[in-house]
Amino acid sequence: MKIDIDRLTEKELIDLNHRVVERLKFLEQMYQHREMLEFGIGDKVSFHPSGRVRQIATIIKYNRKTVTVITEDGARWNVSPHLLTKIKSYGMDAGSNDNIIEVEKDKNIL
Repeated sequence: MKIDIDRLTEKELIDLNHRVVERLKFLEQMYQHREMLEFGIGDKVSFHPSGRVRQIATIIKYNRKTVTVITEDGARWNVSPHLLTKIKSYGMDAGSNDNIIEVEKDKNIL
């Protein structure tokens, strides 16, 4: 479907603009929801806040656009799901080094 915007009135252009903006918001919410479904309550995740060291946390709650996590030091963060990386394994295994954890490949790093 093609729309010749040169023939639209100002009122029609404003209406079209509102519809486009609403559609884009809906698509963004759909993408964020899909990203959230990759994680479950209780999952161990990591994220790297700007200017800080990488944080290890547990997901405790889903929000509209973010998930709430609690870090190992007890801090509570609301983090966008696309900034999270799920940790494959966590904790002490017999003979393992406590300072080493295995994480999935970070989707933000090429």
